[in-house]
Amino acid sequence: MLFAVFLIALHGPLLRLPYFWDEAGYYIPAARDLFSGSLIPYSTPSNAHPPLVMAWLALAWKIFGQSQVVTRTAMLLLAAFSLLGFFRLARTVANSTVAGCSALLVAIYPVFFAQSSLAQVDLPAAGFIFWGLEAYFRGKRMEARAPVVSRAVGARASSPVVVWFSLAALAKETAILIPLALVLWELVAATGRSAFRNRGRAALQGRISDTANENSVSAGSFIFPGESAYRSAWLLTPAIPLALWYAYHYARTGFVFGNPEFFRYNLQSTLHPLRILLALLLRLWQTFGYLDLYVLTLGCVVAMMFPPIKDIHSERPRITIPVQFALLAIAIVYLLSLSIVGGAVLARYMLPVVPLVILVCVSTIWRRLRAWKAVIAVIALAFVSALFTNPPYGFSPEDNLAYRDYIRLHQHAERFLEQRYPNARVLTAWPASDELTRPYLGYVPKPMQVVKIEDFSAEQVLSAADARSRFDVALVFSTKYQPGPTIFDRWHRWQEWKSRYFGYHVDLTPEVAASVLGGNLVYREYRRGQWVGLIEMEKIEEAKLWSVVH
Repeated sequence: MLFAVFLIALHGPLLRLPYFWDEAGYYIPAARDLFSGSLIPYSTPSNAHPPLVMAWLALAWKIFGQSQVVTRTAMLLLAAFSLLGFFRLARTVANSTVAGCSALLVAIYPVFFAQSSLAQVDLPAAGFIFWGLEAYFRGKRMEARAPVVSRAVGARASSPVVVWFSLAALAKETAILIPLALVLWELVAATGRSAFRNRGRAALQGRISDTANENSVSAGSFIFPGESAYRSAWLLTPAIPLALWYAYHYARTGFVFGNPEFFRYNLQSTLHPLRILLALLLRLWQTFGYLDLYVLTLGCVVAMMFPPIKDIHSERPRITIPVQFALLAIAIVYLLSLSIVGGAVLARYMLPVVPLVILVCVSTIWRRLRAWKAVIAVIALAFVSALFTNPPYGFSPEDNLAYRDYIRLHQHAERFLEQRYPNARVLTAWPASDELTRPYLGYVPKPMQVVKIEDFSAEQVLSAADARSRFDVALVFSTKYQPGPTIFDRWHRWQEWKSRYFGYHVDLTPEVAASVLGGNLVYREYRRGQWVGLIEMEKIEEAKLWSVVH
């Protein structure tokens, strides 16, 4: 309840905002379809995402009614639950001090904060992952304390782990990577442990064959690789409900992993080696440097230069090495996997990993720096600054409060459009095309006629100019955040790579778009690197009369 009150209070001014970007394009329509009784979306092409979060929204609407306030409050409750799971995880592997500081930094980290009230699935999936990891490490600690009855203890501890990881996978399919990473880590750890102990036993007993050594060792002395594989297999149980969902999706739609365009964009078009390398570099940046994360990383690096602090008689404890290696395995598997799949390299996809990095860094700073409170305060200030201030490089507006600027820009422009041109045919691109045709998204009171183009690049606007008789007004806007000039802008190869592998393009400004389309710019508004404009097209008869008069 404390986390919920904290998050809802901080998000108070944002609760009535209309739906934004992927909310408007997929998750809200999918939740409305589920609300009407269909697990498979029919008002928007199905992406095959599991329906757990959409079901949660449908339940909230069933009880409290459909509105933006209900939706965002319901998502904030999931965010509070996720933050609680992370706090419990941090307290289990470290201590209450580290857990409190880590949870605070996670709550105000711009990506987590912005995603907390948005109707998307990545943050809830991360929350279930944190609960699963907490149950997993707590179970391992119980096994270590009771090695004689470790089998019974492990079986008793495995049930909540399976439940949490199953819920995570039913919130977002990529969550299945977490138990997979843990299985891989347990196999590697067991193999290394066996080899190490076998070498030590061989050194004491002399030269004996591997077979004789294996037979001579008590089965309870350590976990053999084969036995570890058997004991770790239960971690993959969450794949069963996920597989059942995909089987159901295939039976209803004929597609396993979403519609063909979604599958092509997120997998088939991402398998070029150079694209994977570039995506991996971007993922590393999102994990250790993005939106002032570099301040945290730098603080951790500096802390490593100092010896651990001694309190009274002993050093401050660290997160145990096996736990740190398990977290490292999760980070590696997630980084590599999401560098291979996923057409959009969005920072929200890394929400299961970034809080783990924050936890390890905070533990290191607390353990080694006497001025750790000041360092944590500086990091917190950096995160708050990044929440309100756009960085000097390209980023997604959904990663900080820039999404609020985007929504306000579109609200104002579309209100002007609806009042002045209520029956006009409007040329625009997604997601404004959905905003104008779906009143329940919160932008217009009734649907408007839309002529859709892909974006506002020169090629798309020129092609629209050739068919200007099809529309009366053009609603143009920034589809990507445009930072000021950077050193990378001079590197043409980087621009080429961004265009080829990540869909980068430059939107024409409202003034240039009006000139290309042959219309009059009647409305424009700018906010911190984002803009929107309305262009009124000249009628053919008016253009002819103008030419005769002049």
